[in-house]
Amino acid sequence: MKIKNYILILTLLMFVPFLASTKGQKKEIYIQLYSVRNDIGKDFKGTVSAVGKMGYTGIEAAGYSDGKFYGLSPEEFKKEIEANGLTVLSSHVNKWLANDIAKTDWNDVWAWWDTAIRAHKKAGMKYIVMPSMPRTKTLADLKAYCDYYNQIGERCNQAGLSFGYHNHDFEFAKVENEVMYDFMLKNTDPSKVFFQMDVYWVVRGGKSPVDYFKKYPGRFETLHIKDDKELGQSGMVGFDAIFKHTDIAGVKYLIVEVENYNFTPLESVKRSLDYLQNLPFVKSSYSK
Repeated sequence: MKIKNYILILTLLMFVPFLASTKGQKKEIYIQLYSVRNDIGKDFKGTVSAVGKMGYTGIEAAGYSDGKFYGLSPEEFKKEIEANGLTVLSSHVNKWLANDIAKTDWNDVWAWWDTAIRAHKKAGMKYIVMPSMPRTKTLADLKAYCDYYNQIGERCNQAGLSFGYHNHDFEFAKVENEVMYDFMLKNTDPSKVFFQMDVYWVVRGGKSPVDYFKKYPGRFETLHIKDDKELGQSGMVGFDAIFKHTDIAGVKYLIVEVENYNFTPLESVKRSLDYLQNLPFVKSSYSK
């Protein structure tokens, strides 16, 4: 046997135990149900069943309204999710202030939040996340929103929940010469507000997720793992660097979100899950 062939065989044999130990392992990875919004709108039960069979750990909802999730009571929603082997992790909800913030009806705002927090608690949620906000034109208005988020976070904490904010790319523009996202990080209380970083939108905003991890350690408890379409297809998001710096970021949960597709939505979210399952530098769990 030639020496080169012998070395090759030995090398392959060294990897056999590793392949045997990792084959079939299921990593703790969640899905934002907005990724399958059209399917879920037509067939809630069938879509949730399909997601569960793919191997996702649990879900983040995007269908809360008036105390219900996708038209179901919190208890019904929780039961349906768990019946498919999934965990209820978090939910996106929106409650903006009045266009003229000074004219906000705070009684209405806090009544809305009391209902939402009760519903999320009954549904077994761990997190409530604000998925976006108005593009404020002044730092005074932006500061008012930061104060608002601190108050929501305090109410969530009292109920045993955590509150966070999810970014797009507009938060990396400047308001009165201050980068909006940085201002928000500096003016929210870390004990009351975490940031759900959408890594794709950070890149689209011309910034580096890793730079933010290092500048604001511990603030990014959940990550939206997203690409232009299916995960890994664009090459524009440096997932290897992101996953190598999750400890300093404070990451506890990974949530896949797919907004655009090369395939059917269900096929696209399955391919995205497989991509993460096969990446060696993605941990089996970030919450343990």
